[in-house]
Amino acid sequence: MQRKARGVSLLEMLLVIALLAAISVLAAGAMSGGFTGMQLRSEAKQITAQLRYTRTRAIATGVPQRFTIDPQARTWTAPDNRHGEIPTKLGISFTGAREVQPQRGEGAIVFFPDGASTGGRVQLSAKRSAMDIDVTWLTGEVRLRRGEVSR
Repeated sequence: MQRKARGVSLLEMLLVIALLAAISVLAAGAMSGGFTGMQLRSEAKQITAQLRYTRTRAIATGVPQRFTIDPQARTWTAPDNRHGEIPTKLGISFTGAREVQPQRGEGAIVFFPDGASTGGRVQLSAKRSAMDIDVTWLTGEVRLRRGEVSR
């Protein structure tokens, strides 16, 4: 008597792979804070890059350059007509020198030709997560790190 070899059909294998993929996506979303967490990190990296660009422009041109942020309008501007909008799901706070504010409610960080700046902090938050973008006044260094949600 000869037994027929039993195996796994292609349909069964595809079903298992699809199930594993769905579980992986759900687990990754839960561990990384989901879509809002990804949006928070992405926007923080974008603003960090624009602050670094502004500093580089000041050094390269020998002319002070200004990065501005308007938490109410949820917008930012950088040199060379660069600008962007911050998603409504994210909270925004700015701390910086009042002397360089373009107008009440807006914040600005000015970078000088020697690389120094007026300094400041942009904080983006979502739910219980926050990202701090710190600009040191002496060196103009721009750093991105996890922050504490300000209450």
